[in-house]
Amino acid sequence: MSERNGSKEERREQILDYILQHGSISLQEVTARFKCSEATARRDLEALEKSGRVIRTMGGGAKSAGITAGREIPFHEKQNKLYQEKEKIAAMAASLVQEGDVVGLTGGTTTYLIARALKNRRNITVVTNAVNIAMELSENEDLQVVLTGGMLRSKNFELCGPLAERTLEAINIHTMFMGIDGFSAEQGASTYSELEANTAMIMMKRTNRTIAVFDHTKNGRNSLFQVAPVAALHGIITDEDPGEELRGRLKEVGVQVHVAQ
Repeated sequence: MSERNGSKEERREQILDYILQHGSISLQEVTARFKCSEATARRDLEALEKSGRVIRTMGGGAKSAGITAGREIPFHEKQNKLYQEKEKIAAMAASLVQEGDVVGLTGGTTTYLIARALKNRRNITVVTNAVNIAMELSENEDLQVVLTGGMLRSKNFELCGPLAERTLEAINIHTMFMGIDGFSAEQGASTYSELEANTAMIMMKRTNRTIAVFDHTKNGRNSLFQVAPVAALHGIITDEDPGEELRGRLKEVGVQVHVAQ
């Protein structure tokens, strides 16, 4: 019986999403996770390689082709992936916040968990362009929330564009925690969306220190739009050691590395 084209394309997109989230996939993982034969798995990976979105690896698997220009994964699909790791990152980020601080939070699943970790704190101001983060914090009257205006990006609840940027230009922020889609020594912090990248860059200009927060699957990846080079950051918080090469580059330019375990 021939395979329906729709299910084949859907499976290949799911395989690509997995690679973008985890960095790579083995042939055995494809057959087990997507309930297909080894021959089908090989054809799927070959098709993705021909499209330029993945690179085949030893053993027949595949890894990300570098610039992750595939489908942007919506917030609701990402929020439960690596949840415990992101919670640890969020807890470490919250531990760096002191009473009286003005904290900037971009959108994202990790920054949303930072907001949760700060939810019951007192005398803190949170500046964000993410509607879901503002709503999460709205119940605490002892915590001030500043939400930018802007055009809503429904995939991740962020407000972007000129209105958001004008709001940020009037605000001074002590520490900004920036969610990202990719991080590497060569390209620094990057994201899928040009609008998000521009808004984050404006927020960085109003911030004393910017700390990128990301799980280990973002390490070594470059998304489409650069937000900031490595040297522009004050620090990073991640859940695994970033590796000797990247750690050396970060130390060279004075970027602090925090590993949440």
